[in-house]
Amino acid sequence: MTGGAPPVVLAVDSGGSGLRAVLARGSEEVGEPVASGEPVRTGARGIDAGHLWEQLLPMARRLLDDAGCDRPAAVAVGAAGFATLGDQLRAELPAALTREWGVRRIALVADAVAAYTGALGVRPGAVIAAGTGLIAIGTDLVSWRRADGWGHLLGDCGGGAWIGRAGLEAALRAYDGRSGGSAPLLARAEESFGPLEGLPGLLYPRPDRPAVLASFAPDVAACAGDDPVAAGILREAARHMADAAAAVCPVSGEPRVALTGGLFRLGDPLLAPLAAELAERLPQARRVSSEGDPLIGAVRIAAGLAAGGTGLPYDERMLYAATEE
Repeated sequence: MTGGAPPVVLAVDSGGSGLRAVLARGSEEVGEPVASGEPVRTGARGIDAGHLWEQLLPMARRLLDDAGCDRPAAVAVGAAGFATLGDQLRAELPAALTREWGVRRIALVADAVAAYTGALGVRPGAVIAAGTGLIAIGTDLVSWRRADGWGHLLGDCGGGAWIGRAGLEAALRAYDGRSGGSAPLLARAEESFGPLEGLPGLLYPRPDRPAVLASFAPDVAACAGDDPVAAGILREAARHMADAAAAVCPVSGEPRVALTGGLFRLGDPLLAPLAAELAERLPQARRVSSEGDPLIGAVRIAAGLAAGGTGLPYDERMLYAATEE
């Protein structure tokens, strides 16, 4: 592209709290993002492309109308679960975008890739993305590497659900009189959930178990200053995070490492042990602040497509580009 203002692009972030979308010129947003508040369904064929499209189409039309624009020049969609559940999206969403607006430059990416690009841009390094779950993603700009992100039953070690579950286990140990228990966590668990003999009945049937577990993570952080059990849980979470980052971070050059996600709002009780763990495990890496969130990452990817290329490694499971001239 030569001369003139950058074309308008559409960026989308599909996550556990719903769908967000925004228009941008280059890296500058055009107007305010819009959100659906309803998570995209997952079915037998993976992420439900039809459900995503039902939500995205009116949102995108509204954004384009408000901006006085006929169509986006490029679209980037970051989607939670895309790496393992993205077959239907790859099969159906590009065609829907092309039918509606004639878009020929489309990228479908894992939410971790959007988080990485929002945090670091097109640079080698590693990003720890932590909220209810946890995943680390890294690249040397030749290929992608990911670690964890296996969900609260099989992994997400150090994430919000993991911390909350460990805190509730310590509360139940204190309730039983077993070693390793925490009286402060027991008191907070009873404040939040009522008598603990009823906790399994409250928790196990819930379809949103990970979020319920993660809701207890701030209580663990609040107790960490005075309670060695709570502090130990956060130190162990930090070790898991550093392990994941070390597994994906490039070993040569001067890679950057950034943190992104709501879990880091727990503050120093988590950030201080994490800084120590990262310094020990990744002495070659430079810690930097995250530049933006996954929606900003989708903006950067869409803008790169419109300009001729993202600069990021292609990978059908992580960054799938359907582009035509």
